[in-house]
Amino acid sequence: MSVSTQSSESFVSLPENPVGYLAILLAIVTGVIHLLLGPRVMGFSQTLGILFILNGLGFMGGIILYLTHYWRRELFLVAAGYALVTFLAFFFFGGFEGFVSPFYRGGELNMMAVVAKAAEVLIVAVSAYLYTAAE
Repeated sequence: MSVSTQSSESFVSLPENPVGYLAILLAIVTGVIHLLLGPRVMGFSQTLGILFILNGLGFMGGIILYLTHYWRRELFLVAAGYALVTFLAFFFFGGFEGFVSPFYRGGELNMMAVVAKAAEVLIVAVSAYLYTAAE
C-alpha cells in the first residue's frame, strides 16, 4: 500500500452487516442506562456506582472501537463475553434469591434493569451471530 493510499483511509468504518447497527443500538441502550444509574447507585454503594459508570463507559468504548478500522472478527467474542459477564454480575451483586428477584426494587419492577439486561443478552446473541457471519 502506498503512503497516499494509507493517508486517505478513513478512521471510521461502518458495519458491513446490518445486524451490526442493532449491536450498536443495544450497546448504547445498556451503556446509557449504566451511566445514568451510576451516580444514583453511588448514593448507597460507592464501589458499585463506580462499577456502573465503568461498565457504561466500557460499552461506549466498545462502540467506538467497533466503528474504527481496528475492529477484528475476534472482538465479537470479546463483546459477547463482556455483555455476558455484565449480565451475570447483575445477579451476583443483586442477589441469588431467584432469577426474578434482582429485577425488583422496593417491591416494584425495575424497568431500567429489565431493559439493560435484555439488551445485554441480545448483545451476546448478536455478537455471536456477527462472529459467525464475519469473514
